[in-house]
Amino acid sequence: MSAVITQQQQVFMNVKQVAEYLHLNEKKIYSLVNEERIPATKITGKWLFPRELVDRWMLDSAHGGLMTNRLIIAGSDDPLLYRLIMNFAQDTGAHALVSYTPTGTRLGLDLLQANRVDASGIHWGPKDESHTRHPALLKQYNQFRHWVLIRMFRREQGLMVSPELDAQGLDPKAMIDHRYRWALRQSGAGAQRFLLEVLSNYDTSADRLNCVATALSEREAAASIAMGQADVAPGARAAATEYGLGFMTFGWESFDLALPRSIWFRRLFQDLIARLRSPTSLAVADKLTGYDLSEAGDLIWGDE
Repeated sequence: MSAVITQQQQVFMNVKQVAEYLHLNEKKIYSLVNEERIPATKITGKWLFPRELVDRWMLDSAHGGLMTNRLIIAGSDDPLLYRLIMNFAQDTGAHALVSYTPTGTRLGLDLLQANRVDASGIHWGPKDESHTRHPALLKQYNQFRHWVLIRMFRREQGLMVSPELDAQGLDPKAMIDHRYRWALRQSGAGAQRFLLEVLSNYDTSADRLNCVATALSEREAAASIAMGQADVAPGARAAATEYGLGFMTFGWESFDLALPRSIWFRRLFQDLIARLRSPTSLAVADKLTGYDLSEAGDLIWGDE
């Protein structure tokens, strides 16, 4: 009896212990590890299994696929991620629910905190500062100790402008003029955060801009320009390419996914990462332009 209690109190289990815990043979445990279907970490050549994550993995598996056959992503908008998930959902069909609801960085994290979604896309400033900014942003939420950050890609961020303005060869600072109609993003959107920092570097603010609309996604912002309702909006180069718009760069940023560790090990999420790294995804990124997928799928933060 004491041996059982000791095993249950362990934070990590080795292969033999987890096999006994799950009533499986060790060969099956190694098979699950090789298929990346069970949460595990390799330290000094030995596989260790966090008991808490193993318990969650078992609970997910015990509900007839209700939880494991679902991947709901919210947060920041992105053209490549949208295409990736739509193709994934089409291929999966009715066997699983795979969906993407762009809400902006902050609302996405609020939904993740409330356990309404499985993952949230975030971008919060220049790429050189994302290694500190993104974890700091997550630490504002009570659930952050259960989350990890997975790098999706780097992307170019700036201003999307009408083709007519693009032909004039203006720079971003010239856009701070009341003649130009702006479609700004909602508070809590990463694109709006980036814009406000750039404006601060120009010793100005959003109050100086001629805002004619508030767009709730990058696509909505780009569409407002393509439809002649606005002249300029913050957004990624890929969104500008998608709508045939001009683009003025601010620089590069990191686009990451925040998600619980238990979701990280789900088959659906691992399948999504495999698709992101595929030649097909790389080809789409090249067509959209403004992407760097060299770190796609890497664990950036949270492996504690």
